[in-house]
Amino acid sequence: TRVKTLELEIDTRCWYSNSRTLEANLCTLFNHRPAYVSLVLAFLSLCVCSGPKLKSCMLSSVPVLSWLPRYSLRDNAIGDLISGISVGIMHLPQGMAYALLAAVPPVFGLYSSFYPILIYFIFGSSKHISVGTYAVMSVMIGGVTERLAPDTNFMMYDNATNQSMVNVLARDTERVKVAAAVTFLSGLFQMLLGLVKFGFVVTYLSEPLVRGYTTGAAIHVIVSQLKYTFGISPKRHSGPFALIFTVIEVCYLVPETNIGTLVVSLVSIIGLVMVKELNTYLGKKLPVPIPVELLGGKYGVEVVGEIPSGLQPPVMPTASLFGQVIGDAFALSVVGYGIAISLGRIFALKYGYKVDSNQELIALGLSNTIGGVFQCFAISCSMSRTMVQESTGGKTQVASALSAMVILVIMLWIGALFEELPKAVLAAIIYVNLQGMMKQFMDIPTLWKSNKVDMLVWVATLILTVLFNPDIGLAASIAFSMLTVIFRTQLPKYSLLGQVPETDIYRPVENYNQVNEIPGVVIFHSSATLYFANAEMYQDALAEKVRSQELLCTTQAYFDKLSKQIIPNEVEKGVATVEEGSKPDSTLPRAIILELSPVNFLDTVGVKTLRNVSRLYALISILLNLLTCSASLPRSFSPSISLYVL
Repeated sequence: TRVKTLELEIDTRCWYSNSRTLEANLCTLFNHRPAYVSLVLAFLSLCVCSGPKLKSCMLSSVPVLSWLPRYSLRDNAIGDLISGISVGIMHLPQGMAYALLAAVPPVFGLYSSFYPILIYFIFGSSKHISVGTYAVMSVMIGGVTERLAPDTNFMMYDNATNQSMVNVLARDTERVKVAAAVTFLSGLFQMLLGLVKFGFVVTYLSEPLVRGYTTGAAIHVIVSQLKYTFGISPKRHSGPFALIFTVIEVCYLVPETNIGTLVVSLVSIIGLVMVKELNTYLGKKLPVPIPVELLGGKYGVEVVGEIPSGLQPPVMPTASLFGQVIGDAFALSVVGYGIAISLGRIFALKYGYKVDSNQELIALGLSNTIGGVFQCFAISCSMSRTMVQESTGGKTQVASALSAMVILVIMLWIGALFEELPKAVLAAIIYVNLQGMMKQFMDIPTLWKSNKVDMLVWVATLILTVLFNPDIGLAASIAFSMLTVIFRTQLPKYSLLGQVPETDIYRPVENYNQVNEIPGVVIFHSSATLYFANAEMYQDALAEKVRSQELLCTTQAYFDKLSKQIIPNEVEKGVATVEEGSKPDSTLPRAIILELSPVNFLDTVGVKTLRNVSRLYALISILLNLLTCSASLPRSFSPSISLYVL
């Protein structure tokens, strides 16, 4: 009955005017329990839909509706136009090159540089990042497509040559289906994570882990392109240590190198590196970078082949493949989001705006889901294109939309001009674009000086990614990173704090010579939280810090003496009572203060540890105090403990 009396107040027309009345009635209903009241109010606010709330929801879900009407042609149009053309030119060779990594025909790299960009333009919250094909994502896609559609499944007998050969058309058709299926499913994962506000999942991908992972993936990319550089055809290896087996076979096939292909590769790499260095040197003087990646020519070596004009009709992905790629799809969704949100936050911090992590998940999810319907492969954010987009004056996602228009023009009218482009040139483009990732090896000496555990995470991630496939390597790297966190909490640094003279500042006495311990008071500090994994070590470290070696025997004898005088029932209640006439040892401190600022939670083992410590020192008349404890303590906590909160 009391709940029914609130129904009038829940009416959406009077929600805002009667919210205080409703809150007061809910407090009465739930006997003034704030947790229950907050939960009910949060649930009711989700159920209520008003005009302002609907508008806010629409603008946050479709960000283009909030910024495009306020777009300034005078301030942004020229910069976005130049930036869009520059990035569009980069999309062309990178899209075709990364399609080789994904083991699909090059034209599908162009599709992946068109449809997803337009979707992100509508739903993305970052103003500066350039989404599209990305080397790490492409090599992960390639691992899936080659695993589920290997060459051996499409062998056919050629009567003219009396030899077996690969049915390339059937193989590529199947690989496109696999790539579209895993892309579609990864987009669904990203959308689901975004809808449940799971954007914080990227916090488990630390910067050393991400940089070590991308460096390891770059090595996979380089090895996968060696066959195009040397003009050889090594067998595909899968599973753990596949990269090592591939390198061994490439070395075995080096004598069969196609000299023409190798020359094209070397000339292309040298030319690309020289012009990129020139771009860096003259970056401030050139209005746009030199588009040297647009190399072409006929060298009698393997070329890109047919690039059909026009757009692909939408096709629903093959649902029967979902079960075989579900793990790969989840890994793609996490890696793609982690890279995009990291770059997005860098530029958001630089230009003073906010990137919504959950909205980024939804935007990338929609880009991949809709892209999968149009037979694209998974996309993320490219550092090289983003830097060009920002450096050439791009200020909004209009630049990305214009770059997509450049790709559209290429697909409709001039794509045939690039059919004779050697694949060796595309491999060279990939090598040069990986320069930035390979420079990440310089992280190792930097991390060695700043944080050796982070350096260990970086190196371990690199090794795990190189030895295993990128998807398995990612899972193993995250597990290793979490183990380092557990390891650090199990072996924290324990110290005694002293006062800096004439201040209220306290610092570890082991690290500072000028701090003074307070007479009769011990202030004990741990660098980690207190829970079941380190509770015993915490208690042992406290005993070791509080009692110097000279006092160990004295204190232990005092414990033995008092243990005969204690009333057992009172000890169980947490109160130490001794017979009259017992006097505390003057050599022991009067009070112990446990500085608990790192303790953000307490499990049952941690609570029991504090109780045991309290009872132990109560036996020798030492008062225990808890300082700056942010974790909630049970009401039945030992009364012999004084609690101080700053």
